[in-house]
Amino acid sequence: MTDPAHLADAGLVAPDLGGSHLGQVIPAALDALGVTVGVPGIDARAARDALGMPTARHVIVVLLDGLGHYQLDARKGHAPYLRGAESAILSASFPTTTATSLALLGTGQAAGRTGMTGYTARNPETRELANLVTWEGAFEPDRWQREPRLMGSATKAGVEVTTLGKPRFDGSGLTRAVLEGGTFVGVKSIHDGVDAAMAAAKRPGMTYLYWSEIDAAGHAHGWQSDAWVAALEEADGQLARLASGLGNGTVLLVTADHGMVDVVGEPRWDVATNPALASGVEIIAGEPRAIHVHVDEGANPSDVAARWSEVLGEHAVVGTRNQWIAAGVFGPVADHVLERIGDVVVAMTGRSTVVDSRTQTPASMALVGMHGSLTPDELYVPLLIGA
Repeated sequence: MTDPAHLADAGLVAPDLGGSHLGQVIPAALDALGVTVGVPGIDARAARDALGMPTARHVIVVLLDGLGHYQLDARKGHAPYLRGAESAILSASFPTTTATSLALLGTGQAAGRTGMTGYTARNPETRELANLVTWEGAFEPDRWQREPRLMGSATKAGVEVTTLGKPRFDGSGLTRAVLEGGTFVGVKSIHDGVDAAMAAAKRPGMTYLYWSEIDAAGHAHGWQSDAWVAALEEADGQLARLASGLGNGTVLLVTADHGMVDVVGEPRWDVATNPALASGVEIIAGEPRAIHVHVDEGANPSDVAARWSEVLGEHAVVGTRNQWIAAGVFGPVADHVLERIGDVVVAMTGRSTVVDSRTQTPASMALVGMHGSLTPDELYVPLLIGA
């Protein structure tokens, strides 16, 4: 049994929360603008020094959902602008999934503080699943995620903050939980987003542009597909247009929330049809690459962990909640977040998955590309700085 204290033995990597990570991007951007962030635990000047950001009149932060460093490196011939602008590699946190990473970006804090512990999490009040992307089943965003939003802090400090994304994200639970602050402008295409970013950059301030199409193509077709490459090419062309249209004093930062692995044809277990995995288990949260196992009342988490480890073998790192917290993958853990972390947590190795057909839809289980675990392919994302 490989436990969380020995991730490297299983080919996994611990998040670099003491080094260069996604949570440094917005603090660095605000420091480059000359803004005092004033959020406890956030050292904006250290973040800016670590990332090598110049001073700026306006900063544009672009997040390309699903563009891992290793995927970009493998397809760099299709992305001439991005390959030429990459300046650093950043660590995401655990799990390597959008809700967790956007919280890290928007607050500077990992899941142990934000409570954004996966694609789904067990709601401690209802004991049912809460979807932290759609916000179905979760309670009020301000109660679920209690850390200060950096964009909100910037707005209070007098920075003009513009958030660009698809119209459906305006006022969503996830947006309110981790990215609230400033003015939201809905855009229907990345072309429209670039146009809006260039218009906003004529004034001092910060602009944030989120784009999801690379991730969507990867989930549906795999990151090695023609559809994924086409989405990458579209984003690269539009970002090149953005970079060429910026005036002096504007800095462009491009990063991502996680990478991805293709899982079709790889080992997969379904909790619903595997008695050894289902025994003693109340509910499964998280996602197929990073599983939170909440055990039945009276069940022993160590016994459940041992049984899961025996079934999954070399395809997973399995440990109790306390073991994973001790390994530091969630960062410091607040008391109110503890119950959202599984009694047993599982990080899949290679490209294997665990699903639960009792709660997951056939479409979600049939995805070609997935993420959530701690392989380098999922954990590391690019940082590109253009001025």
